[in-house]
Amino acid sequence: MREIIIPFATGITLFLFGMQLMRIGLMRISGDFLHSFLYRFTKTPYHGFFTGTVATLLLQSSSAVTVITIGLINAHLITFYQSIGIILGTNIGTVATAELIALNIGKWAVLLLLFGAILVLFPSKNSRAIGLISGGFAIIFLGMDALQMIATPIQNSKIMQSVLAMEEHKLFIGLLFGIVITAIIQSSSATTAITMSMIYYQNIPLTFGIAVILGSNIGTCFTAILASIGGSIEGKQMATAHLLLNIIGVIIFYPLIIPLALIVQSLAEYPPTQIAHAQLIFNLVNSLIILPFVKPFAKLTILLAPKENFNIHKFWRK
Repeated sequence: MREIIIPFATGITLFLFGMQLMRIGLMRISGDFLHSFLYRFTKTPYHGFFTGTVATLLLQSSSAVTVITIGLINAHLITFYQSIGIILGTNIGTVATAELIALNIGKWAVLLLLFGAILVLFPSKNSRAIGLISGGFAIIFLGMDALQMIATPIQNSKIMQSVLAMEEHKLFIGLLFGIVITAIIQSSSATTAITMSMIYYQNIPLTFGIAVILGSNIGTCFTAILASIGGSIEGKQMATAHLLLNIIGVIIFYPLIIPLALIVQSLAEYPPTQIAHAQLIFNLVNSLIILPFVKPFAKLTILLAPKENFNIHKFWRK
């Protein structure tokens, strides 16, 4: 277990720290532009879709954009209906991290880190921001290197061998694994990185990796659910819409995991790239299916979302 836990903890810490540095750098460049961008360009679902995509590309985190959007809803700056387009867009923007990782440029990590450290010393605000982005990107790859160390111990573990031997339930276990891990570490990108590391060494089959990716899209919704607690009803509706969108997508794609694996294998030979492409196809198709039907989707969300705020005092009086 020590051979798994220590590299895993180190790798996840470095990965999330790198993501945070990138996010800080991108936020310093975008500044207040991001909030005003979300506020101004959400008049229609299609505007919101574009806005959510761009905002997530800037922040490299769909969860961060979702939390900001819930804040705007709670402040009554945008409505729940306007937020749906943003949710659909975040699903597209979030795949950028996976595609960048799949480029396999980790061998340049040390040079990127050195370049970023030099830029941070410059007096210019933009230079320091670019330095943080470069350094954060390098640290992400260093985290990936640490995560790769757990591949062999996991493969040799009795639990993983038992899971992979369960042909009938293997994909469902992969789905649950993606949900739980992402809910715990609060980052679907980190779960994708772990999956890429394991599939690179052929520790898991591609179909199992795709099942994990599908589960990570549900697990990442827990950030929005936590952010909506204590907020407005519309904020809760937005968190419900985020969860509902990904559950619908998983219901559609789960029976199609094997055909999806064949498609991504035809698109790329490098296994981590296949995982990144599977994530892209899932999010793109899922969002484009819902986009023309935003009004019915909004009505369904309102029907399923909490109708009142949770009151702890009322709960205990019961």
